Amino acid sequence: MTETDAQRAIDGNGAAPAAIETADAAALAAERDAFLDQLQRSRAEFANFRRRTEQERAQIREIATQALLAQFLPVLDDFQRALAAVPEAQQQEPLAQGLGLIERKFWGVLERAGVAPIAAEGQPFDPALHEAVESVPGTAGDTVVGVYQGGYKLGQTLLRPAMVKVGSREPDAADDSDPEVIDPSPS
Repeated sequence: MTETDAQRAIDGNGAAPAAIETADAAALAAERDAFLDQLQRSRAEFANFRRRTEQERAQIREIATQALLAQFLPVLDDFQRALAAVPEAQQQEPLAQGLGLIERKFWGVLERAGVAPIAAEGQPFDPALHEAVESVPGTAGDTVVGVYQGGYKLGQTLLRPAMVKVGSREPDAADDSDPEVIDPSPS
């Protein structure tokens, strides 16, 4: 059996070797193109998966940060109340000065984390930023006239709304019966 006879026997159909090579080359090229397409799709899917995973991780970190910082706000409130409760005569005492330094340091940490106070006093009432807990009787209640507890934001996200008293803006009249109003910014 000659080499040509052997090739025909292997091919089984007696086709000429050049035609077989062309058909094999076309089949290999089609298979190569299919594998290349599959590889490109897999790479694109993996890139999308990686991007989605990174976005989800960033969102989880942001939510965790917001939750943690929101838990620190009552501690800041307590420092501010403690400083407000120190009598004028004792404000130069080491204990009062130490409380003030701790409060400023604590506030600095929150600021570096991106926490900012919400301006409330004298501002138009915004239910997205303010929680009205009292209103001045006989007024429209369109302006914040007192702040009971400061509100804070982390970037554009609300951490805690400001607890406020609402009424109409009256520049000359002062209500002496207001409870102590707390300024959310550091001393």
